[in-house]
Amino acid sequence: MARLVMKFGGTSVANVERIRNVALHVKREVEAGYKVAVVVSAMSGKTNELVAWCKDAAALHDQREYDAVVASGEQVTAGLLAIALQNIGLSARSWQGWQIPILTSDAHGSARIQSIDGSALRAGFDRGEVAVIAGFQGIHQPSGRITTLGRGGSDTSAVAVAAAIEADRCDIYTDVDGVYTTDPRVVPKARRMERIAFEEMLEMASLGAKVLQVRSVEVAMVHGVRTFVRSSFDDPARPNSGTLICKEEDIVEAQVVTGIAFSRDEAQITLRGVADKPGVAAAVFVPLAEAGVNVDMIVQVASDATMTDMTFTVPAAEYERCLSILEKARPSIGYAGLAGAKDVAKVSAIGIGMRSHAGVAARAFKALAEKGVNIRAITTSEIKFSVLIDAAYTELAVRTLHSLYGLDAE
Repeated sequence: MARLVMKFGGTSVANVERIRNVALHVKREVEAGYKVAVVVSAMSGKTNELVAWCKDAAALHDQREYDAVVASGEQVTAGLLAIALQNIGLSARSWQGWQIPILTSDAHGSARIQSIDGSALRAGFDRGEVAVIAGFQGIHQPSGRITTLGRGGSDTSAVAVAAAIEADRCDIYTDVDGVYTTDPRVVPKARRMERIAFEEMLEMASLGAKVLQVRSVEVAMVHGVRTFVRSSFDDPARPNSGTLICKEEDIVEAQVVTGIAFSRDEAQITLRGVADKPGVAAAVFVPLAEAGVNVDMIVQVASDATMTDMTFTVPAAEYERCLSILEKARPSIGYAGLAGAKDVAKVSAIGIGMRSHAGVAARAFKALAEKGVNIRAITTSEIKFSVLIDAAYTELAVRTLHSLYGLDAE
């Protein structure tokens, strides 16, 4: 009998009524013949509330105890869903991460899954039980401490569990009915995709699309877990199929551009008059890396034979801290000037079809120029390109590229 993992996010389990609705989705799959494991998030808003309590208790708090507190949100949801399933005639039990166990690193607040023993879950399937698993959490051995996987970690829990029990597929239920070519709130003509390759989804998730957590897509790609994005708000009796995230070879004819992603959470930093010599880049980026700052777009332009200007982007929330780090590192870097801006946005086009088509980015540059959009920086890879622009032009740029590549719904 095939196994299935179903994951439900915070909005899907926001209250007891929504949890009852989730139970009907689960019952449909059980009646279809699947052995089902369900991974749940905390009720909408509960994790934020728990985090706030930790900060109120102490601004500088023990991250191990922080994990013990915030992991409780998923525990509540798992127990409530198990009760709701039992109430409609299904055998079900709740599981916390340590009971399975889901073994993780000891990076409290952002732990990574190391292994999952699926034998206890499989034994439960043999007893006819639905396994309801508290997402977002695991346990570190040998310390025996509860760990959490970071924001969006329930997606990662679900895909990892699916790999561990060799599930036929993993269905991620959220408040949208699939993956769209871009944000429908920005482009009303955006359309839902039937299929998208793992590589494309990984790029879209990392470049601003909020449908799935990046690490969950990484795990799905590594283990080849067929993953659907579906809506829990569909009628449980007549759900839509959603979007399948799959291997590239499962897509018959790839479009040149699959989707347009964007992120307003960007800040630009420029170092002027940096000596053009070996070791300068390390002097700039090693201190930022040691501070845990994720540097993205990097552009270096020679101003003369011996000097260069260096521009790069960082998360907007890290902007002030980065400026402080670079000021302290000024003697070792030796730059003449430091400038920056927070009113910028990154717009990206993604598509595995780019591998076999030339001039894809050039068309975008021309179209944006015709709309009066100035490009501050450009980065490219095999299946995507990104441009950094003034934030005020974000929606115009997204709409322009979405139409340019024929992504508007007919």
